[in-house]
Amino acid sequence: MLFKTGYEQFPDLSGTPFSHITPEWAWGDADGTGIRVAVIDSGVDATHPALEGSVRGGVEIRQQGDNVEIIPGLHSDAFGHGTACAGIIHQIAPGAEIYSIKVLGRALSGAGSIFLTGLKWALEQNIPIINLSLGTTRDHLFAPLHHIVDQGYFNRVLMVAAQNNSPTPSFPSVFSSIIGVKAVLTEDPFTFYFSGSPPVEFLASGVNVRLPWLNHSYEVCTGNSFAAPHITGLIARILSKHPHLPPFMIKTVLYSLALRNGEYKRGTRFGG
Repeated sequence: MLFKTGYEQFPDLSGTPFSHITPEWAWGDADGTGIRVAVIDSGVDATHPALEGSVRGGVEIRQQGDNVEIIPGLHSDAFGHGTACAGIIHQIAPGAEIYSIKVLGRALSGAGSIFLTGLKWALEQNIPIINLSLGTTRDHLFAPLHHIVDQGYFNRVLMVAAQNNSPTPSFPSVFSSIIGVKAVLTEDPFTFYFSGSPPVEFLASGVNVRLPWLNHSYEVCTGNSFAAPHITGLIARILSKHPHLPPFMIKTVLYSLALRNGEYKRGTRFGG
């Protein structure tokens, strides 16, 4: 049976095996303990009170000429963006261990070689979840990024990427081995929706969200960047309870729990 919501049609999951997947089954009391999450961004302020000591390490990627340098250790946030994303993940999965990979500078931009190096570093550390609230439209990066992302998927790494805020498609959010996310307005951080409009798979909170920022401050922000870490946090909780689930099964769990687009207008919600 199909029911129509807007421009898409979605299958009715009632009476199917999917209907038995509930938030209690998916994560229950799990809080992300034992799960490492990489935040590839502008850096993370590990001292921000909102993070409560959840940042356990990281690296800063720098480039001097043709040489790309990996500098281990905690570092500052160049913009505030990475701290905001880490704060969302910690809010949803307070037991998860966050690792900051700093690839963006003060203008919230960076070289493609730095981005690729940071992503490779996360894979080499066997970090099971990577949050990518960033992307690129540079054609020469499409192939190397696609290769690295697929390599991660085949090694059971879940990558969550925010869709570009502009109409121009960006990658890696368009890759099928990525979980693509876009922002919607909802006050419940545990409420998310199945999109049905490729390449984005899920819609999550990302409009008028209060977030930790620079200098131990807070900002109210809107953007697809802040929707992605909501899904990342949920995945950390799921993996904490079901550590042996591969990426395609995690996607199935998320698909089963997601509300449909039509329910967005009705304001249906579930909590943690």
